[in-house]
Amino acid sequence: MGLALLSLGSNIEPVTHLAAAATALRAAFPDVRFSPLLRYAAVGFEGPDFLNAAAVMDTAMSPQQLNDWLHALEDANGRRRDVPRFSSRTLDIDLVFYDDLVLSGPGNLRLPRPELKHAFVLEPLAALVPDFVDPVSGHTLRQLWQAHPDHAAPAPVEVLVL
Repeated sequence: MGLALLSLGSNIEPVTHLAAAATALRAAFPDVRFSPLLRYAAVGFEGPDFLNAAAVMDTAMSPQQLNDWLHALEDANGRRRDVPRFSSRTLDIDLVFYDDLVLSGPGNLRLPRPELKHAFVLEPLAALVPDFVDPVSGHTLRQLWQAHPDHAAPAPVEVLVL
């Protein structure tokens, strides 16, 4: 079994798509836990705010199998891959960490995900699993979030629960 940490986000009907993702994740991974939903401005383009969360779960899937499963879940929720990378989306789920693996490829699989530098990935993860250690820096997610430039202005928490 591996410990997987995920980042989830949506800015197109986010409540609908994130709830659908949570339902699918619970069905496949009964022990999955979610962070609170947080609201962030779009990064890299002008668009509606995103709702973002983190999830943590145990899985028997390999990182590549899980990454493929997550892409299929995105696709089932209307994720378009024929638009610019930085654009609005129904659902975005990234495998950010898998145990303490550090790898690059195949395809788009990167562990840890480079997007960890963004508050919309780091803040929800730090809220959910603050003592998880990033294998690259050797710091906990709590320490990384406390050192982040956006730490002084945390994102607004949404009242919805996944």
